Amino acid sequence: MNYLISLAIGLFVGVIYGALDFRSPAPPAIALVGLMGMLLGEKLWPMGRQLVSGWLS
Repeated sequence: MNYLISLAIGLFVGVIYGALDFRSPAPPAIALVGLMGMLLGEKLWPMGRQLVSGWLS
């Protein structure tokens, strides 16, 4: 739920920035993709450890 609220507020602020013709202070898209990769890797690590420990048991 927190992610949806954050997304909705971000979209709202983005629309306001667009309407006022301001440049967004957001980082470039490539940086956001890198952050997404970091988050996915962080989530995959415990899953991988659990999978490997299942194979070794």
